Amino acid sequence: MLFISPPFGNYIKLPKTIPIKGSYTLNPRPGLVYQILKNLRFSFEHDGWVNKIGLRNKGLDYAIKNYKKGEEIISIAILEKGEVEIIEKKIPKDMDIELNISCPNIEKDLCNKNLNLFLNSEREWCIIKLKPGEEIDKYYKEGFRQFHYCNTYKTERGGVSGPYLTPYVKNMILNTAEKYQDITIIAGGGVRDINTANNYISYGSDHISVSTLLFNPIKFGIFYYKWINKF
Repeated sequence: MLFISPPFGNYIKLPKTIPIKGSYTLNPRPGLVYQILKNLRFSFEHDGWVNKIGLRNKGLDYAIKNYKKGEEIISIAILEKGEVEIIEKKIPKDMDIELNISCPNIEKDLCNKNLNLFLNSEREWCIIKLKPGEEIDKYYKEGFRQFHYCNTYKTERGGVSGPYLTPYVKNMILNTAEKYQDITIIAGGGVRDINTANNYISYGSDHISVSTLLFNPIKFGIFYYKWINKF
C-alpha cells in the first residue's frame, strides 16, 4: 500500500493510496499559511525541505466531523499528558489513526505516555510515527504493531525531509523487521523514485509513504505510475 502523508495527505486521494491527514491537536492551532510562507524552505545542504510549521491545524473536532471511515487515517499529535484520555474518549472507537509522537517543530516533545489506551480491535490502523533512529521496543511492549519510519530530522532551522532520512529509515527497518516478525512497517522519508521504495521493501518494509515527493508533480507521477503497476 502507498500512504500519502501530511501535508499532502490532507488534499490528495488517489486510487490504491491511503491519505494520512493532520497532524491534528486537541485544540486548533491557527496560522498555517503564515507559517508555510515564513518557514518552508529548500535546504541545499540537506538536499531536502526544511520547515518549522509546528502542527498548525484546525483541531481534532474538525477531523472527527470530516472523517471518512475506510478512506483515510487521521494523524493525532498529543501536546500534554493530560490530553490522552480526553482525546481517546473524544474520537470514534473505529477511527483509524496515526499517533505522531515525533514532530520536531514545536516547543517541546510530544506526549508518548499511556498511548496504549488507543489500541482496540475496532481500529484497522493504530500507527506510531517515530523520529529518526527511535527504537520501537517500548511501544511494542505496550501492544503496538504498526510503525511508520520516520518523521523529519530535527535541526536548528527546522525539520528536514528528503534523502537525508534514507539511512535512518534503512537502519530502522533492518533493526526491527527480523526482530519483530509480527509488526507492520510503513517506510517513508527520502522516497524520490521507485528504486528507493523497492529498496525499503527489500529491507523488510511492508508499505511505503510519500509526502515531499509531491512538491515535484512530474517525479511523483512517474513514481505513482510505476508503483501501481507493481501490483
